[in-house]
Parts: sequence; structure tokens; C-alpha cells
Amino acid sequence: MAVIESTPAFVKAVYEKMDANLKIVRGRLNRPLSLAEKIVYGHLDAPATQEIVRGKSYLDLRPDRVAMQDATAQMALLQFMSSGLPEAAVPSTVHCDHLIQAEVGSEKDLARANDENREVYDFLASVCNKYSLGFWKPGSGIIHQVVLENYAFPGGMMIGTDSHTPNAGGLGMVAIGVGGADAVDVMAGLPWELKAPKLIGVKLSGKLNGWTSPKDVILKLAGILTVKGGTGAIVEYFGEGVDSISCTGMGTICNMGAEIGATTSLFPFNHRMAQYLRATSRVTLAELAEQYAHNLKADEGCEYDQVIELNLSELEPHVNGPFTPDLAWPLSQFAAAVKEKGYPEELKVGLIGSCTNSSYEDMERAASIAKQALDHGLKAKSEFTISPGSEQIRATIQRDGQMDVFTKVGGVVMANACGPCIGQWKRHDVAKGDRNSIITSFNRNFAARNDSNPETHSFVASPEIVTALAIAGRLTFNPMTDSLTGADGASFKLAPPSGEQLPRKAFDPGANTYQAPAADGSKVSVLVDPASKRLQLLEPFKAWEGTDLTDLPILIKAKGKCTTDHISMAGPWLKFRGHLDNISNNLLIGAINFFNGKANTVKNTLTGEYGEVPATARAYKAAGKGWVVIGDENYGEGSSREHAAMEPRFLGGRAIIVKSFARIHETNLKKQGMLPLTFANPADYDKLQEDDRISILGLTDFQPGVALTMVAKHRDGSEDRITLNHTYNAQQIGWFKAGSALNLMGQK
Repeated sequence: MAVIESTPAFVKAVYEKMDANLKIVRGRLNRPLSLAEKIVYGHLDAPATQEIVRGKSYLDLRPDRVAMQDATAQMALLQFMSSGLPEAAVPSTVHCDHLIQAEVGSEKDLARANDENREVYDFLASVCNKYSLGFWKPGSGIIHQVVLENYAFPGGMMIGTDSHTPNAGGLGMVAIGVGGADAVDVMAGLPWELKAPKLIGVKLSGKLNGWTSPKDVILKLAGILTVKGGTGAIVEYFGEGVDSISCTGMGTICNMGAEIGATTSLFPFNHRMAQYLRATSRVTLAELAEQYAHNLKADEGCEYDQVIELNLSELEPHVNGPFTPDLAWPLSQFAAAVKEKGYPEELKVGLIGSCTNSSYEDMERAASIAKQALDHGLKAKSEFTISPGSEQIRATIQRDGQMDVFTKVGGVVMANACGPCIGQWKRHDVAKGDRNSIITSFNRNFAARNDSNPETHSFVASPEIVTALAIAGRLTFNPMTDSLTGADGASFKLAPPSGEQLPRKAFDPGANTYQAPAADGSKVSVLVDPASKRLQLLEPFKAWEGTDLTDLPILIKAKGKCTTDHISMAGPWLKFRGHLDNISNNLLIGAINFFNGKANTVKNTLTGEYGEVPATARAYKAAGKGWVVIGDENYGEGSSREHAAMEPRFLGGRAIIVKSFARIHETNLKKQGMLPLTFANPADYDKLQEDDRISILGLTDFQPGVALTMVAKHRDGSEDRITLNHTYNAQQIGWFKAGSALNLMGQK
């Protein structure tokens, strides 16, 4: 049976393997190595023969573990079941955090989730029991916080079926968000493929102080790099400023690195990480990391492809948004921006917690602000919610008093789950379509993400800034300069936040919510009701027919930002994540049609009638017609959800043709047998018309590095020949020809 915990023996074996690999790699490269290179190349499957060129080579890697959240785990495990293997080849866990809807408070919300999702939870628990996976029950906490507390370790490599898996970089781990098919490869014992990342170095000098928090480092960086500036790169932090940041603060920074498109982010091993390991009952792991510290920091003189310098002593608190996480406002400029841009000034709700900011330190600092308000007889003017990141955090802040402060100031404590961060929020204070503002300590703020209301202006800041603004009830309040009026009529200013990074007493683990797998999984049955609306066993996708693709209609030409939320919405659709047919009814319903400026209204070119996107796709499929999607820049930005790739494949799609892709989504499309292609000349996007018929030529001689040709036949009989680039290597072309990566695995 696979090891579930990161035991000292397991971690020592990882370090010894890294040491051996790096001796080989150093001899080949003969140059100083960055930390990211040490960890990535230390996990090479064939260090003596593997080509190693940044931004070019495809590396075969051996990750140490896999982590899955309940929404994405369903499809990943359905795929793993079809592989026929008796157990997972590497330590793997499933965490129930996505399906719990926040509404009235933790106890009632969790009870309702257990009732409504019983079928899915039972399925996940039984699959974990059978195939030697660890299972964290509903209420355990958010996957990334639980992983940081229990499994992450410096120098390790982990993949996870959630885009914020890089949170573990706060403990010096190369942790990468992937689709479920990638997780299946690793659980099946196959090497995992990754294009050798480029390196962005972020040199930190100075020291965080006052109102500035670790969150502000990544908010500032998002403004510099934008949502796609980190694509294809690992962001590696270094410099004297690193030591002023707590381990969980580093986790916050790495977590939100997903918002700049980075492959992952990480920090070098230091005393902050050792303190955290010891505080979470992993003393021996701290000692091992100290013993192998030479491999857990960058070599002096190593080179990065880009270096950004940030002076933490001069860094100002930031507020980012609305509608995109890279619109960065220094706090001193934010109030003016709110007025100039016409953002709703009244703050309806302030929300703290999430996988990004729910550490003990976060709760301490936010509570220190709330306590000052209480001392002056004030409560929060805005609604105020708290989402603890884990059962351990919840139990500890309840014991140490922070929870009581939040409740007294008017806060409502939600379940230990994702909740409003991913759209699992049943909101009652505004109607859909009402313009309003909220501010969160979460990571994403795409339109309609939190509450399905496209008119909700969602901003992102640190928990302490969120708390201060919730107390004031307006976005234009600057706690660094402005005063509040106490119950006695006297004005006062909030002092900067303060608090311990770790509890003075040991963490309280709270309720035991972990299920270890059965000693003998062969006796465990996994049942899926054929009539279920939530779960559906998978049928293999058809293999490539061996010819070029011809005469395909355009399902939709997406205009502007098209994230995975636009392609496959979350929120109420999460309940169908294990049923491919049912969830496909949300395909691209959030994307804006270039030809009419509307969402979920496209032309069926077979009938001339307009209809919903999924219905039109099904009509094409019923008629035996494949189809293509045309998209803009950074298509598929956001979540790792592979449903955004499986749904178009299931409904008959053949290719997604865009100006550029987000990394995870492009890989997911390849894994499912779709063709992710990019315009060699982005301006060719403008040439495509609503009634065009698309042919993709060159597939019969499909080769790495050789462009394909698109012929767009227009309604008037004219046509455009357009060059399409791709990033396929030989193995990935094999996925396409077999119909999917899973099909190819089955053949082997």
C-alpha cells in the first residue's frame, strides 16, 4: 500500500534521490543552479539522458505525491478507475472542501452539505478506501491549508488538481496545479511531463512592517507581471527580505502566484519553515531539511530569465480589482480610484479566510483590528464573514479567543471550506444585477465568481485591510490615515495590526476528520448508480480518424477574457463534476459571443437559428459535425478544472484556436484529445466570420515544431489560409491520435 503521510523515511528517500540526481545534473550543466532547478531536476526520471533546456525541453518527472479536492477528484478518480490498477503508485489524498455552500454559518451549512452531497462523498470515500488514498472528510478544511499542515515539505514535488496547489511553495515545495488526467498518470506510476520552466527571480530586500502583509507582495507583483506574465515560469523568491516573512505568509504569496499564470512559486528553506514544521508536529522533517539544506536553497551566482526587485520596507498595502486580480492599487491611491472609476463606495460584505489567507497569523492580525473596534464600542458596518482554512485553525482560534472577537464584532463564521471564494455562496443581501462592492482576502475576483452576480465589484486585499474596511463600511476608508468615530463620539485611528505567527501553545487539531484507506482494498466495492445525476462512469473518447479535419463550423468566437469560469462555471454546477453529460450543459455559457456581444447565444449554422451554446454543440454532434472554438488572449486562465477541456471534447469539439493559452488549460486540452492551437499572427483572429467553415490541414503529417494550416471558407466563397502554431511533442501527438492520454495509457 502506498505511503500516505510524508514520513521521515519517505522524505529522507526523496532527499537522497535528489542528491544523486543533482550530482549527475551538475556534471552535465556545469553551472550554479537555482532552487527551482534543484528541486525539478532532482525529480527527473532520467537525469543522465534527459534534455534540459529552459523553456524548450519536455521533462519527465517523478512527483512525490498527489493532492485532489472533491470537485476535481471525482473526474480524476473516475479516470483512474478505468486504468485497472489496484492502488495509487504514490501517496495521494482527497480533500472535501469545494462542495460546501456558505449561507448561514458553519454548523448548518456543513450539515446541509453532508445531506445534499452524500452520494458524492460516499463515492470519494469508497474510491480512496479501495485504491489506497487518504480521505479528508467534509469540514476538514481547504486542501491547500491541510496539505501545508500535514504533507508539504521543503524540496518535495507535488501535483494537485487545483490551480492553487503552489500554496505549498511556502514550505519550499515545487507544487504544481494540473488537470485530473495528469494526476492519473502520476497515480498510475508513469512519469509526469512538464515543459522545463523559465525562471523569474524576485529579490526581496527590507522588512515588512506596519499595515503591510505578505499578501501585499503578491498583489504588487500581480500588478507588475499581469495575469499572464508568469506563464511558463517558476517564480523563485530570494534575498534578505525573505526572513521577515512567516512560513504561512510565504504560502499566501505562492498560493496567489497562480493569478500571474506561473507554473508555481517557491521560497528557500529557512528558520521560518523549520519553526512551522516543528509547530505542526514534524520535528524530524525539520531536522532532515536542515541536514539537506544545501539542496534547499539557490546556488550563489545562479541566473534567472528575469529578475524583479521589491523593497519590503517601502511596500505599501494594496487592493486589487475589480474583475481581475492584476489591477493593483496602492492603498494611498485606492480611495481616489474608487471615486474616479465610479465603483460602488458602500462596502456590502468583507470576507476573510480561504486557502490564501487563513493562517493563525492572518486570524491574529485581523482579530487585533476587530478588537480595537470593539474597544471603542463599534461593530462592523458591512457584513463580515470568516472562513477558517482548516479544522486545526478553527479549533485553535476558538481556543485562543480570536473567534470570539470576530463574532462579537458582527462576524459570521463559515464552514472550514472554500465557500464564497469559488462561488459557493448563497447570498441574500443583494439581488442579481445589483451593482455592489465586496472585498475579500481570497485570490480570484473574476466577474460573477463569488456570487454569480456580474455587477458585484470584487476586490482583493489582506485580511487586516478587509477587516478594517468592513468596520468602516466603505471602500474609501484608509486605515493608515483616516479616523473612525467610537460609540462615545470621539474619533480614533486604528493602530497597525499585530499578532503571533504561530500559537504560543501547540495547535489544537480539533475533530478527527481523516479516513485512512483499507489495508486490503480488493474487498472494497465502488458503486455508481447508473441513474445518478451526480456521477457517471466514463466512456473512452474516439480515436483520431486519421485524416485532416474539414468543414467544421465555429461554435463560438469568444470575445475578450475567457477563463475556466466562463468555459465551465463553478458555483451551482459543482454538484455535476462527476457527471460529464450533465455538467456539459454549462459549456461556455459565460463566454461573450464576438458576433452579437451576448453570453450563451450563438448561431447554429446548420439551421440559421440562435440558441444556447451547449444545445448548439449537441445539435452539431447529433448531425455528425465536429466544431471549433475561436478565442482571445490567455484563454483558459484560472482554475485547473479539466471539465473545461472534457466538456468540449464530449460535445464533439475538435479544436480550440486562440491567440494564447493559459498553461494548465492547454495541457488539459491535449490530454483529452482536443487540439489547442494558436494563431501565428494574432491579428488573424479578426478574419474569422460567423458562418465560416474551418479546415485544419497537416494532421496527417503531424510533427513537433511544424505548424498546421487553417483554411477559413467564408459565406461569400472567399477563403483565408491561416498558419496555426502548436506546442505538441511526440508523446502528446500520440495522445491526440489515440483520442486521449487515457486511451494511450490503456493501450500500453
